[in-house]
Amino acid sequence: MAKKAKRGGQGTPATVVLEAAGVEYTVHAYEHDPAAASYGEEAARVLGVSAERVFKTLLADVDGVLVVAVVPVAGQLDLKALAAAVGGKHAAMADPAAAERSTGYVRGGISPLGQRKRLRTVVDTGALAHPTVFVSAGRRGLEVELAPQQLVELTAAVTAEVGRA
Repeated sequence: MAKKAKRGGQGTPATVVLEAAGVEYTVHAYEHDPAAASYGEEAARVLGVSAERVFKTLLADVDGVLVVAVVPVAGQLDLKALAAAVGGKHAAMADPAAAERSTGYVRGGISPLGQRKRLRTVVDTGALAHPTVFVSAGRRGLEVELAPQQLVELTAAVTAEVGRA
């Protein structure tokens, strides 16, 4: 996989992190349809890849602290499993405005990479079953493909089964 950070206005904090780390990645741009019901499922369909390889970045409030969860778009976040993965007791989805303020990204374009404030991150173990995975590159209609081990390393994540079908 070649390092392909497409220039011409597509640089984001996520791609800056990837460039600085020197990891191999590919940026995939597509025309986002504002009427799409699911950003992640739209990305999988338009890019022609399995929804099991496309991961969404969700923020949850675990015992009063924001936590990032990276789970396949083909499923849902298991809040109880997320709380357990970070040693918490109770988790609920974060307020969307708080998620945007904390990460510096807009909903539907939140990347696990290059967030304004570094948060504890949990990547679903399903990511490790693939040679590469897709996550938001920090903008709707922009995905980055990279090795899951690189994603885990660059986000200082723990891995746990936090996604469910």
